[in-house]
Amino acid sequence: MNGPTHFAAPTPGDEGPNKPSRGNGEGPQPPKAGATGPGRNGMFGFLVIMLLVLMLVMFFSYSQGGEKISFAQLINYIEGGELAPDSTIMVRNNAIIAEIKDPEARNGKMTVTVPSNASTSRAYAEELLKRNIEHTPVQDSPWVNLLMFFGPILLIMLVIWIIVSRGLRSASGGAGMLGTFGKSKHQRMTKEMTGVTFNDVAGIDEAKEEVEEIIEFLKNPKKFTRLGGRIPRGVLLVGSPGCGKTLLAKAIAGEADVPFFSISGSDFVEMFVGVGASRVRDLFKQAKDSAPCIIFLDEIDAVGRRRGGGFSSGGNDEREQTLNAILVEMDGFNSGDGVIVIAATNRGDVLDPALTRPGRFDRQITVPLPDLKGRLEILRVHGKKMKMGPKVNFERVARGTPMFSGADLAALINEAAISATMQNKDFIEQSDLEEARDKVRFGRSSRSRMPDRDENRATAYHEAGHAVLQAMLDDADPLHKVTIIPRGQSLGATFSLPEKDRLGYSKRWLLATIRVMCGGRIAEEIATGDETSGASQDITQATSLARTMVLDWGMSDRLGFVRYAPVDQRDMFLGDRDFSEETARVIDEEIRKLIDDAYSDAQKVLKENWEKVVAVAEALLKYETLTDLEVGQLLRGEGLHKPSVAELLEIEQSSESDADKQPDAETDEGPEMPPGTVPTPA
Repeated sequence: MNGPTHFAAPTPGDEGPNKPSRGNGEGPQPPKAGATGPGRNGMFGFLVIMLLVLMLVMFFSYSQGGEKISFAQLINYIEGGELAPDSTIMVRNNAIIAEIKDPEARNGKMTVTVPSNASTSRAYAEELLKRNIEHTPVQDSPWVNLLMFFGPILLIMLVIWIIVSRGLRSASGGAGMLGTFGKSKHQRMTKEMTGVTFNDVAGIDEAKEEVEEIIEFLKNPKKFTRLGGRIPRGVLLVGSPGCGKTLLAKAIAGEADVPFFSISGSDFVEMFVGVGASRVRDLFKQAKDSAPCIIFLDEIDAVGRRRGGGFSSGGNDEREQTLNAILVEMDGFNSGDGVIVIAATNRGDVLDPALTRPGRFDRQITVPLPDLKGRLEILRVHGKKMKMGPKVNFERVARGTPMFSGADLAALINEAAISATMQNKDFIEQSDLEEARDKVRFGRSSRSRMPDRDENRATAYHEAGHAVLQAMLDDADPLHKVTIIPRGQSLGATFSLPEKDRLGYSKRWLLATIRVMCGGRIAEEIATGDETSGASQDITQATSLARTMVLDWGMSDRLGFVRYAPVDQRDMFLGDRDFSEETARVIDEEIRKLIDDAYSDAQKVLKENWEKVVAVAEALLKYETLTDLEVGQLLRGEGLHKPSVAELLEIEQSSESDADKQPDAETDEGPEMPPGTVPTPA
């Protein structure tokens, strides 16, 4: 009730199983020109470590040690005879160092230090001479002081100079001054890594044929160049999420016996300026060294969006630099390079024209949503990996899943397997597939939710209004089933089963669909005398259909054969409309007229067949779910002969009580079973 979908047009989900899996490594790579080898890297690290050790030794050898005391305390130690035997009092420019007796120390003596400077050291030395205390003046070398002061600075400058020089030497290899930041993060994939071939790709036969031509060219280029043809430089895969673009690319890696470099568009750009362009250069250089090969750029719209859209903040645009690098590298291909770039995106309309022109991406392959035949093939491909029951009808499932993508169908099979496993079944049945389809489209059923009695009655009449109109209107899709079991955010749902895939929509079908959407609000208003928020999604869908009919499809007599919908310019700061206020008023009136006419027509049909609506609603309250055959029986005035939900619950409770009594009839042998446990056959 709360937002059921009454015609099959779900939004395709994101590509789940079709995302490329990352490989375990890039495999052996050719050495990069200008890159430093392992010997140089080891020597550089060894030199840095030795310099640090030398500095530390000098620092600790020169640093003042021991306990700090005053000069008066030192005199008291000396006059008290606490000076350690064979010890020498050293007078330096910055301290006086001596050793005194300490029984607790390991060697029986402790070092003490009197901090001083050049002037106080001379005064302390004169005082020691007056008291006839033997001491040894120590003159520090000025070079040591200079080294201690400038040494760390020189060491830091040396390290920076070595890093910069190594970056400059490796600039020609693609990494640039950024070191490893400028190296490409691609994955090198092989047939063993992907485990996917063309046998695993179904429902997109035309796209497979075009890709097979490219693989054949890589395997036998002379076959094509014999007539003067050249290899396509780039192939752009465009399609909705979940249609199989990435799966098709993985199948190419499984079929072509050439290196396959895979990287996502978002992997080019990071926090440093110039990283994206540097990674592009590094990727294409490695690809040319490994030619013939394939480069796969997934989600290329991350860096290939149309330039000059007004979003640049001035200065250097990192994304545009990356795109420029891709354009330059693709222009630099020679006919004999043997490098093909395959890119995938679900937003082909936002790509830069310089990227999609012939000579760069010579082919644009559309990967559409699968049709009935394609959905059947996809279900069979995924069904081979599962244990299917003998009565499973994939064709019925394919007919009931229009507008489902390949990822949706893969999720449907997986959900059916999980459902059958949780019910301890030996194989997947047709009911599991039906439940999985509803779960993928609308969400999990909420049988534990206990709606209010009045709310449940309003939901039953709401769905009965939809179901009666769906079954009686000739231009609407055939009814599949209707339920008042809460699922997702909706309190009920009415499902249709289209007889065919629609590439275009007729005005009769659109008007019939809007009438079906209006039926829920009309039925619950007649039955309860009140209106609820359950028709919110019905209103949204009806308004969207009517607006599209007027703005895009020219299905208005007053507005004529004119398109008023704004052009999709999501990257431009342009106005939303280019028509007058008077035209906007007429558009609003035409949209309102379409919905009002459909509402009045639906109201007339339901009032004339109100007893049928009551019969379906009461049956929903009793059985919760009705199939199309059962609704047909009710519309013909026939009764339903099957146990109700309450009767099924009573049967289940009685069987559980019988199972509880079963252990009492057994002998007392064996361990006592806990109450409510059903004994196993063993």
